[in-house]
Amino acid sequence: MTDQLTAPPTVEASPASWWRNAVIYQIYPRSFADSNGDGIGDLPGILTRLPYLRDLGVDAVWLSPFYASPQADAGYDVSDYRTVDPIFGTVTDAEKLIAGAHEHGLRVIVDLVPNHSSDQHDWFKRALAEGPGSPFRDRYHFRPGKGENGELPPNDWPSIFGGPAWTRVEDGEWYLHLFAAEQPDFNWEHPAVRDEFKTILRFWLDLGVDGFRVDVAHGLVKEDGLPDVGEHAEWHLLGVGESPCFDRDGVHEIYREWRKILDEYPGERIAVAEAWAPNLARVADYVRADELHQAFNFSYLGTAWDAAAQRRMIDESLAAMRQVGAPTTWTLSNHDVVRHTNRLLQTGEGEVAGRRPTAVDPVAGLRRARAASALMLALPGSAYLYQGEELGLPEVVDLPPEVRQDPAFHRATGQDGYRDGCRVPIPWSGDTAPYGFGPDGGDSWLPQPASWAQLSVAAQTGVPDSTLELYRTALAVRRGNPALAPTDNLRWVPAPDGVLVFERAVEGQPVFRCTVNMSDRPVAVGRPGELLLSSGSLEGTPVDVVLPPDTTAWWSV
Repeated sequence: MTDQLTAPPTVEASPASWWRNAVIYQIYPRSFADSNGDGIGDLPGILTRLPYLRDLGVDAVWLSPFYASPQADAGYDVSDYRTVDPIFGTVTDAEKLIAGAHEHGLRVIVDLVPNHSSDQHDWFKRALAEGPGSPFRDRYHFRPGKGENGELPPNDWPSIFGGPAWTRVEDGEWYLHLFAAEQPDFNWEHPAVRDEFKTILRFWLDLGVDGFRVDVAHGLVKEDGLPDVGEHAEWHLLGVGESPCFDRDGVHEIYREWRKILDEYPGERIAVAEAWAPNLARVADYVRADELHQAFNFSYLGTAWDAAAQRRMIDESLAAMRQVGAPTTWTLSNHDVVRHTNRLLQTGEGEVAGRRPTAVDPVAGLRRARAASALMLALPGSAYLYQGEELGLPEVVDLPPEVRQDPAFHRATGQDGYRDGCRVPIPWSGDTAPYGFGPDGGDSWLPQPASWAQLSVAAQTGVPDSTLELYRTALAVRRGNPALAPTDNLRWVPAPDGVLVFERAVEGQPVFRCTVNMSDRPVAVGRPGELLLSSGSLEGTPVDVVLPPDTTAWWSV
């Protein structure tokens, strides 16, 4: 007799909430809008552009870190979690931005960085100044070294940015930093660390934020004893295998405590996990009913532009989140990966995950990116957009070494250090840099390509076939079509090889159909109904539409 496998029970989802199918727009503050001409975007600059985001049709914005920071890692090294870095403005500016967003019908999610602080944080400075035995050292991971004189790191953990994850201080002890040496890891076993972040959550919730994006959400808890990984262990930030410092079960107790705080506030405040894990089932653990609300779907982001692979990943994503009653999330680009205008056309080993950019045919890259975006926005669940993707911005692959600021760029191992290429400030208007990003004549913190004049917001506004108008149309249809409201109502329709067709429906309403040609040949798809949107030009007859390669079409059937 063989064992019978019983599927885990499906959790009944709560009534639809704003975040279950929201479109959330990521703003990288230093690259969005510069109000004072110093070449760096800021909070007052974002405030002036809120009407653009409202008209684009998104539901919320997510702001990358703007806290006080030495900027060793673009603000992900926080020295004070309760204030704003002067390059971005003031706490008053943050309050104005939050209130202004709400007036425009937009919610605001802010980045939270709980895995590590800056080495300029008061706690860490006291830990160094007071020396071995200081109670502040217990709030981080200080250890004696190995070797005859303690000259070797306490274990063999590597930094994500390259080199060892340990730095030795003058008194001989070592401290752990899974990222840059300027980013010491907190010890989340210490009650003071847990209490501190509860007060940080309340500080920003009291100022009106609608939620948090939790940076390195899978990294807070380390395995007891900080054991070596060994020469055969495979682990990485990207969750390719089990590790002693990522995705440990202890993180879930922390998020249950946070969820109670979020639930105390009105308006459905949320938290979103940046959680890299070995599989989607482990990711789903972060969004159980008493933990966080969403988790980024990096498995989808890293899926190749292939019909079978895409269908498999969509099915697996929906199934994993269904088991815990959470919505699936979808995203194609962010501040850490190659923009999908380039990435989806790259085919070399390691390129699908979006780490190392290469130049591609810009016409072919944009055509595929538009098709991928239209597919993503048709899927059930919540979608995340990265600033500039609605303009079809390509990855900037030719930045000179002297302008690059990614802390991993000059290291021999670890992340490739090419994240600057997706962080170049976006173009708003005009024929020359900085294209309305800041006052005329000022340089932006990263140089903008000359070709971006034709990709600016002003250049694309009102142009029917532009990428910006494609996004505006897609978001308007998504918001207004009842069939696109549920977060788990996808049904596949038989289709030729290389083509995906699915439908979404609610009783009493026209059926929504999405057709995507991922093959390298035109495909006749009939004319199933009224055309709502197409990422590219369609061909054919009144009764039989031909879908070109790398093209997505939406229909009302």
